[in-house]
Amino acid sequence: MEIEKVRSYLLQLQDNICAELAEEDGGAGFITDEWQRPGGGGGRSRVLTEGAVFERGGVNFSHVRGASLPPSASASRPELAGRSFQAMGVSLVIHPRNPHVPTSHANVRMFVAEKPGEEPVWWFGGGYDLTPYYGNREDCISWHQVAADACAPFGEGVYPRFKAWCDEYFYLRHRAEPRGIGGLFFDDLNEWDFATSFAFMRAVGDSYIRAYRPIVQRRRQQPFSDSERQFQLYRRGRYVEFNLVYDRGTLFGLQSEGRTEAILMSLPPLVRWEYDYRPAPGSPEAELTGYYLKDRDWLGDA
Repeated sequence: MEIEKVRSYLLQLQDNICAELAEEDGGAGFITDEWQRPGGGGGRSRVLTEGAVFERGGVNFSHVRGASLPPSASASRPELAGRSFQAMGVSLVIHPRNPHVPTSHANVRMFVAEKPGEEPVWWFGGGYDLTPYYGNREDCISWHQVAADACAPFGEGVYPRFKAWCDEYFYLRHRAEPRGIGGLFFDDLNEWDFATSFAFMRAVGDSYIRAYRPIVQRRRQQPFSDSERQFQLYRRGRYVEFNLVYDRGTLFGLQSEGRTEAILMSLPPLVRWEYDYRPAPGSPEAELTGYYLKDRDWLGDA
């Protein structure tokens, strides 16, 4: 197990993603905020605000340590509760201003649970998902194709398995709808050896910008109306609801007493809620939930 190699990769990944997003935005750059966690460890947050394309983008690296795994980290592995831990990862959320450019999220991470006299227990997690406000089949298919290509070297069943896990995970039960059109999600990954598991995490991390940037380039100049902007702000409310109610990363950050500003950087700068909103039948707004926000086999349908 080579923790320093994982850390070096994650820091380089943060650099690479920020460089590509700043180049694509062409306006505001990322500000860097380094922080220390009183309980052990720290991180490097990078935030872009009020850019030419991105209303807000946050790309966060953290490497924290603690004396006892928080409940969110040991929920599926109760035998590890009480162990000391290290957790490191890169997590990002990008909120574009244009409603025709989807919001995107990505995360790759590694955990190590340690106990004196026993071998450390390690696992990887992560993935990425896409949240459109106005659906586009070309974007959905290309997003999933990049995800499938990243998984292909690791086995025929890897993409279908982690695509289905993503659909299941990013689901708002109280709304009975998914957050977006999915992508990949994996957690507690240690069924392969360490080198293979680390290679898979790198494949997922490296493929995110290849999946997202072409979509931004296709949609960034598309005209939009104020009503479309208002619909985007309304749908962003679903993003807030998921992150504050269900997201394991947010819960882990808060339970491990991480830096709140870094944990909540995923939230959009502007959002609105409307009571009992119902889109007009046959409208693009109705099409979003009626067609796009379904557990679809985008590559099979294509």
